[in-house]
Amino acid sequence: MLEMIGVGPFITIPILLAKMNGPQAILGWLLGAVVALCDGMVWAELGAAMPGTGGPYHYLSEAYGPQRIGRLMSFLFIWQTMALAPLSIGSGAVGFAQYARFLFKDLSPLQEKLIAVSVCALITMLLYRDIRSVGRLSIIMWIVVVGTVLWITAAGVMHFDPRRVLDFPQGAFTPSRSFFFGLGGATLIAMYDYGGYNNVCFFAGEVRRPERVIPRSILLSIAAVAALYLTMNVTIIGVVPWREAIHSTAIASDFIQRIYGAKAAGVVTILILWTTFASVFAVLLGYSRVPYAAAVDGRFFRPFARLHPSKNFPYVSVLFIGVLSMAASLLNLDVLINGLIVIQVLIQFMAQIFAVTLIRRKRPDIVRPFKMPLYPLPSVIAFLGWLYILIASGLAYIGAGLVLMMFGVAAYLWRARGAGEWPYAGGREEGADA
Repeated sequence: MLEMIGVGPFITIPILLAKMNGPQAILGWLLGAVVALCDGMVWAELGAAMPGTGGPYHYLSEAYGPQRIGRLMSFLFIWQTMALAPLSIGSGAVGFAQYARFLFKDLSPLQEKLIAVSVCALITMLLYRDIRSVGRLSIIMWIVVVGTVLWITAAGVMHFDPRRVLDFPQGAFTPSRSFFFGLGGATLIAMYDYGGYNNVCFFAGEVRRPERVIPRSILLSIAAVAALYLTMNVTIIGVVPWREAIHSTAIASDFIQRIYGAKAAGVVTILILWTTFASVFAVLLGYSRVPYAAAVDGRFFRPFARLHPSKNFPYVSVLFIGVLSMAASLLNLDVLINGLIVIQVLIQFMAQIFAVTLIRRKRPDIVRPFKMPLYPLPSVIAFLGWLYILIASGLAYIGAGLVLMMFGVAAYLWRARGAGEWPYAGGREEGADA
C-alpha cells in the first residue's frame, strides 16, 4: 500500500482527464482496477508457490525451464529491472518535486530537478540498514499515508456535487478511434497509480508465512486502494470542475484550498510529500532485492550478491539502483510513466501470465498454496488488459521497449557463451559468473 498510494493519484488526475477530455476518464480507473485485480491473482499464485527473494526472476525461470529458455526469461526480467526500477523511483521523485512547487512557488526548473535527485539520494541512505528497522519505519509511513488519503476522501464526500462529475462533453461516449485510444491511455495512467501490489513478491524471502501473507497482501491491498482511489478521485472532480482540474499541477492541494483555504492546502501538501517519499522508499526496497537474488544464484554479476557485513542487506544493489534513480529523476514525468508501463508489459507481465499455465501443466512438483479462482478467466482478462494498454501506448514506446528487449537478448547470449549455459554447450560449469 505504501508503494501503491504514492504520488500517483495526486499528479495523474489532470493527465487522466486530458486523455479523454472529460470525467468519463473515470472509466480508466474502473478498467484499471479490474486488470489490477486479475493480474494480482497471477502474482498471488506465483508468489505463494515460489516465495523466494527476487519474485519474477524465479517464476519465469521455473515456468519456462530453469535449464533452458527459462534462463533467458529470468535474465530478461533482471535486465528490465535495471531500467524499470530507476524509472519507477524517478517518477515518484519528480512528482515529489512538482508538489514541492506548491509550497515554494519560486522554484526554478533546475531547483525542481535538484529536489528530485535529492529525494532519491535520501531514500538510498535510509535503506542502508537491516530489514527489521525498515519494517518499523514502513509502519509509521503507512499510518500517515492512509490518514492523508482518508482526509482528502472525507473532505470530497462532504462537499461533493454530482453535477460536476456528470458534466460530460458532447460525444463523450461515442465509439471512435479517439475513444478507444483515450480509454487505453487513461487505463495506462490508472495502472501506474495501482502499481505496487506486487512489491511484496520482491522480498518474499524476508517475509514470515509467505504462503498466506503474500496472497493476502496483494489482494487486500488492491481492493482497499481501488476503493480509496475511486472514491477520492470521483469526489475531487465533484468539487473541482474537470475543466479546471485538467490544468492543475497540484490537484489535491488546489482541492483542499478550494474547501478549507491556503493553510489547510499547505498542510495537505506536506502530507502528500510524505506519502510520495514513503512510496519511493517502498519501491527501492523491493527492486533492490532482484539483482541480489539473481547474483546469489550465479546468474548476474557477482558484486550484487554481497551483503552488508553487519546489517545483512544487499548494499551493492541498493546503492546501484539508488544512483541510477537519481539520473532517471532528470527525465519528464510522462516519459517516465509510459516507459515504465510499456517495458513491464513487453518483457515481464505477459510472459508471467503464461507462466501460471505452464507451471500448472508442466510442474506438478511445485506446490501452489493459493490457486486463483475461476481459472483461467483472471489470466485471460489480465492478458487482454495489458495488450490493450500496450496498443494504446503508441509505437514510439513499443519500439523503445523492443529495442531494450533485443539488447537484453544479446547481453544474455554474450554472457551465456562465456559461461557455457543454454543455448551453448560444453562451457564452464552451470552457475559460473559472467
